[in-house]
Amino acid sequence: MRAVVITAPGGPEILELTERPEPVPGPGEAVVDVAASGVNFIDIYQRSGAYPLPLPSPLGVEGAGTVAAVGPGVTGLATGDRVGWVDVPGSYAELALLPADRLVPVPDGIGLDQAAAALLQGMTAHYLTRSTYEVKPGDKVLVHAAAGGMGLLLTQLAKHLGATVYATASTSAKADLARAAGAAEVFGYDDFADALRGRIDVVYDGVGATTFDGGLTVLRPRGLMALYGAASGAVPPLDPQVLNRSGSLFLTRPSLGHHVADRDEMLWRAREVFDWIMDGTLDITVSHRYPLAQARRAHEDLAARRTTGKLLLIP
Repeated sequence: MRAVVITAPGGPEILELTERPEPVPGPGEAVVDVAASGVNFIDIYQRSGAYPLPLPSPLGVEGAGTVAAVGPGVTGLATGDRVGWVDVPGSYAELALLPADRLVPVPDGIGLDQAAAALLQGMTAHYLTRSTYEVKPGDKVLVHAAAGGMGLLLTQLAKHLGATVYATASTSAKADLARAAGAAEVFGYDDFADALRGRIDVVYDGVGATTFDGGLTVLRPRGLMALYGAASGAVPPLDPQVLNRSGSLFLTRPSLGHHVADRDEMLWRAREVFDWIMDGTLDITVSHRYPLAQARRAHEDLAARRTTGKLLLIP
């Protein structure tokens, strides 16, 4: 079977399809015939070495497909079941070997490509708005990069939960997408800080270096900055006194893995995300589909922010 496996950190040019032996499930494992794999910034961080991996390592931490085989001791899972997963490596492949207890059932009303597009970003949006900061009616929320796959979901979900959503976007076309998703106002990256100074309850920032300082500026006293990514680069070290002087602000750097480590919590988040898709609360936008052989191009497009919505690799 074919898979993308990295043997050393590097740029997108290292992403090549290789022939691998077909996996055989061991105890507690399952092999899944991959229908689609999500392309995410964490894949870029892992490929580049910013998030080190034991090498050689399969790439891709999100996908959906059909169970092809189960190993000894696996219960509640059978050949032919439709499943999805997040935070488990190996999705950039035709077949993925996965821990059975990290698979979530995909409802009949959800397509496998939708599931692959929704799980990582949908569950991230879930924990950010339900756990990191529980968005309430009347809150004022700022979502950076609101036209991206993550930003679109955060904007829709925060609006659904009763917040007034403000957004940033880099072009007028992207601003239109953010408004269509529910943003009340959309700003450029050079003017949002002055326009929103001291007005925002929570900032959801997946951009990082170029937006972080401005994000602190817009928070009200005791507001919260949720820095969940670094698409523009890592934020430099911060003197905690900055948070004090800015109004006793809260700062957190959360990640999905800590919010789905418990299986019951993972299933709760996945179930609510799927329910929101089926009742129309969340609209999953897949903007680009690439064959596995074009993984390099997918990484280049995502890193250059040439895309909106979600990118998928299709084996």
